[in-house]
Order: sequence, then structure tokens, then C-alpha cells
Amino acid sequence: MLSSKSILFAAAVLLLTFTAQAQTPQFPIVKGFGGIYEIPDATERPDGTLEYKILVDLTSPSEDPKQISRFVDNVARLMNLHGLAGVTKDRIKVKVVLHGGGIFSVLNDENYKKRYEVDNPNLAVFAALEEAGAEILVCGQSLIARNLKTADLWPGVTIAHSALTTITTYSMKGYTVLKF
Repeated sequence: MLSSKSILFAAAVLLLTFTAQAQTPQFPIVKGFGGIYEIPDATERPDGTLEYKILVDLTSPSEDPKQISRFVDNVARLMNLHGLAGVTKDRIKVKVVLHGGGIFSVLNDENYKKRYEVDNPNLAVFAALEEAGAEILVCGQSLIARNLKTADLWPGVTIAHSALTTITTYSMKGYTVLKF
């Protein structure tokens, strides 16, 4: 038989679990995508006084091309997590370079539909990222390797000479490189 202390402890844990799950996602920098939650007990947080320079090396294809890629949405989460901790939009510099299997997430609707039979669900996320200040780049070498042209892509993308040189260039400029 459980003691009253055990029952109270279990009830408290359950209440905390339901409270955490009941939170509404927040979107402090990238509106509508990459929803994140406040963690009141967190003592390790981004420093709201620093400038963050982040290059996301995105090569992972979408697990389900009919849904928003969790890797694309994770870029929005990254920005929103920093924003929730007090990093303002002007102090987070994010560049996303797409290559490999990740390149298909930036196809325009016409070309995405030819490949996957649906409009590209990622384009709204890319537009929100751009609005939040992120720069979206695609590897020119990957375009050639996949027989794609600039016209096949979302118009908000910038063509890079290559992902490899973009990564080496921005790492030398002080950007932290994250691999998605």
C-alpha cells in the first residue's frame, strides 16, 4: 500500500507534467513556426547580451515530404529558443546552407509537386525565416548534380558557389556551424 507521502509526490509530479504539457508554444522571432516552451527551471540559457552567428548545414531530406521538414522547422526553433532567452532579432545572425538531400526542401511549388504530388510545405517556414532575418542559401554544386536550375527553387534563396566553401568561409568569420 502506498503512503500518503508517495501519493502526494506522485500527484505533484503528475501536476507538473500536465502543466508543462499545457503550455502554449511561443514564437518570439520566427512567427508561426518552430514553437518552443519556457523552461522555468533551466539555469543554462543563451546569453541575451551576446551576438550569435550561426550557420546551419542542412543536408537531411524530409522524412515525410508531405509535411514540414523537422530539420527546416528546427532552424525556426533554434532562432525562437534564443529569442525566448532574450537574444533580440538583430543579435542572431543565421545562415542556412542546403545541399545533399536537403536541397529538395527549397524547391518551388511547381517542382516540388512534380516530385512529391503536393505543394511544398516548407516554403512558408522559409518565408518566415527570411522575415526573421535568416539567409537561405543553396549549394550551386548540388543544383548541378541534381539537374536543377535556379528557376526550380523558391525565389527567396541565394545560390552559393558550394556548401563546402560557404561553410569554410563562414566558420572563418566566426559562425558556429550546426549540422541538421
